[in-house]
Amino acid sequence: MNTHNIREILNYRRKPQHSYFVVAIDYGRKGLEAVVDPEITRREVVARLRSGEYQNVAFIHHVEGGLVEDVTDELLEEAGAEDKIIVDSAFARSQACEQFDALLRDCFKRG
Repeated sequence: MNTHNIREILNYRRKPQHSYFVVAIDYGRKGLEAVVDPEITRREVVARLRSGEYQNVAFIHHVEGGLVEDVTDELLEEAGAEDKIIVDSAFARSQACEQFDALLRDCFKRG
């Protein structure tokens, strides 16, 4: 291991690792709304799904340290709210996810 790799590892550890959930609500022709609250936990997302506060969910992403994971099915199943998802075709949901991921990448590039 050379010193360059060690510096990269140390710099990576110094950066704050933010973790948050993005819940995309589908309003049909009006488009998508991304609900992003850095304070909300996984448990709270599940509770909001269960209560019906989040309806017509297009997708749910968990963002941690710049990595994005699609946790839609997992959280909807946990909440017992599979019927609350409106974008039920895999193709339509993947399109929405790709558009959001592109937007997220642009935001990271701009800093």
